[in-house]
Amino acid sequence: MSQMPVVVERRAVRALILTPEREILLFRLRPPEGDCFWIAPGGGLDGGETVEGALRRELLEELGIDGFAIGPLVWRRHHTFDWAGRRISQRELYHIVEMPRFTPVMADETEAQWIDCHRWWPIADLAGAGEALTPLSLAAIVARYLAEGAPAALPPEEVLVD
Repeated sequence: MSQMPVVVERRAVRALILTPEREILLFRLRPPEGDCFWIAPGGGLDGGETVEGALRRELLEELGIDGFAIGPLVWRRHHTFDWAGRRISQRELYHIVEMPRFTPVMADETEAQWIDCHRWWPIADLAGAGEALTPLSLAAIVARYLAEGAPAALPPEEVLVD
């Protein structure tokens, strides 16, 4: 009888960084197994860290930016997936960060090994992207925010199991 893998519980926060020119910054992630996909910058909360503290740390490590305003929470996701031989159960929060375009500077060598490249995507191009975007409904999430502003109530949590 084989043992079930231990599931690692993880909390994460990500930034949907939007420019005045209606672009969004995404990274193409190169997982240990499987196909590449595009994802918003951010990552896991360290022990005792607040959501705001984690997002500020992650964006400094991954992009070299600081001093930005964290905008509203627009999406929540509970994603269970395999990564480097581990089963991860990750609860993610997606916040808007509005700021001018900049050149990302990756400072974290550990993170850099998984990142293939970054790209400023025109928001209008998201719906027709030929590559996988994360979350799957990213185009709709951003379009809804631009049309209606921040959601009045906490968005329901999307549940995805790979």
